[in-house]
Amino acid sequence: MLHAADLRREFRPMMRLAAPLALAELGWMAMGVVDTIMAGPLGAAAVGAGSLGAMMFFPIAICGTGLLLGMDTLVAQSFGRGDLRDCRRTLVNGVWLGAALSPLLVLVLWATIPLLRAVGTNPRALAIFEPYLKALTIGVLPLLLYTAFRRYLQAVNLVKPITFALVSANLINIAGDWALMYGHCGAPALGVPGSGFSTSISRTYMAAVLLGAILWHERKSGNLLFAISWWPDSTRLRRLVTLGLPAAGQILFEGAVFGIVTAMAARLDEASLAAHGIAVNVISTTFMVPLGISSAAAVRVGQACGRKDPHAAATAGWTALLLSATFMSAAGLVLWLLPQMIVRIYIRDAAVVTMGGLLLRIAAVFELFDGLQVTATGALRGLGDTRTPMLAHLIGYWLIGLPTAYVLCFPLGWGAPGIWVGLSAALILIGASLALVWRRAISRMLF
Repeated sequence: MLHAADLRREFRPMMRLAAPLALAELGWMAMGVVDTIMAGPLGAAAVGAGSLGAMMFFPIAICGTGLLLGMDTLVAQSFGRGDLRDCRRTLVNGVWLGAALSPLLVLVLWATIPLLRAVGTNPRALAIFEPYLKALTIGVLPLLLYTAFRRYLQAVNLVKPITFALVSANLINIAGDWALMYGHCGAPALGVPGSGFSTSISRTYMAAVLLGAILWHERKSGNLLFAISWWPDSTRLRRLVTLGLPAAGQILFEGAVFGIVTAMAARLDEASLAAHGIAVNVISTTFMVPLGISSAAAVRVGQACGRKDPHAAATAGWTALLLSATFMSAAGLVLWLLPQMIVRIYIRDAAVVTMGGLLLRIAAVFELFDGLQVTATGALRGLGDTRTPMLAHLIGYWLIGLPTAYVLCFPLGWGAPGIWVGLSAALILIGASLALVWRRAISRMLF
């Protein structure tokens, strides 16, 4: 049975791991925030097109990175039992897997262009969307390599390079946006597509920084990475895919829903599309903190499982859930009290501010549950369970959230707020159910 003293003891090591990872996730999200703000002076169509591009890119590319999330389980459990060579073997095979996935993801991303044209997307937004998305695809391979390097580093408790890479990459992205979107320093004024090129450059930089961190660590730890085979291991690749496929499916189910509802919003007026894009950007930003905590939970729970210490695994998971619940409750309160002020950071258009404020108030209702679902997902991944979160997201989003959003948006005429009520219903269900699944899973281990 857990006591308050157990949670207090776990708090410090959890925060040592979670804080840099949460900061790194915020740094990741800051790129999207900066891109959206930089597009603001170009008008609502530009903001909407950038948001549409991000919503199409995210579920597909991040689905690919989801296939690498099995590294959390394998590397953390190997590290927990002290098998450092095995950690490196998983790293090598994670890199092979990422390299094999990248051309497939690029082809799928290109296929979204005629799809959006066929469903009647706003033509002004679509004209900007196409070159923007193509610019983003340049960064797909660096993104997958960065993901493999990151999963390895955080699972062996090396998180500072991850934070440094994300924070410094934001400076590169800001400079790139300024030069490539508006034509400064002799660069062409590419508008929103310039933001896509800047993002791809930043992702290449992040992968290079983490590779450097790994090589530097190897010099200090006996160069074990250079004492193992670098050829792909079919058995380990199958294990990575077995763990990663449900995680990728979960990300796909969740990300595809946000892509679909953004396409739904694209059938509305430009102000609604821009407000929807800004609201997604805001809640994605708050989501980055529990996402970082979720990664820490996967590592701490996985390491405890590797040591065959179920009590420590339970303590780590519950501590992470408590941290996420506290932060997201506070975030929800801010969204409820200051919605229009937040939207004005992005754009001054009165129609967008009014609609965006309403959407953020709806989002405030599900913030707590969004934090619970992502953190419980990480804790379950540490146990080796990636299938249950996938099923929860499939049922919650596709059987409940998406149909509700469509009916409220179009047949009942609620517009964008109807979309967000549907999302709220899905997230409340998913968050509550995954917290209960975690409770039952850890109870079986302890008793």
